[in-house]
Amino acid sequence: MRLNSGYEVIMAVELIVAPEAQQDIEEAYGWYEQRRPGLGEDFLSCVDAGIQTICRLPLSYPQIYEEYRRALVRRFPFAVFYEYTSGVVYIYSIFHTSQNPDKWRIRLI
Repeated sequence: MRLNSGYEVIMAVELIVAPEAQQDIEEAYGWYEQRRPGLGEDFLSCVDAGIQTICRLPLSYPQIYEEYRRALVRRFPFAVFYEYTSGVVYIYSIFHTSQNPDKWRIRLI
């Protein structure tokens, strides 16, 4: 099925979240919850919504390095770095956009 934007809707067969990406999520959640109770939950909801969109439309986000793609998280200054191949979405990093970009590049290599 194609959307008006021209992207084909694809449901990824499998979603794999790297342990480092899971740690990124947990650290950011803790930081936001310390700032304001409930804000960490909002962060998790936005990350989850972004990952669901990635799974539905994995080719709609720009390639930023070789075969790796980046999706921005709504409302929060984070990006999801992932790769889509053979029906599998592999999430490598949930990265704060103000950090040194060399950090996520090293994780992708």
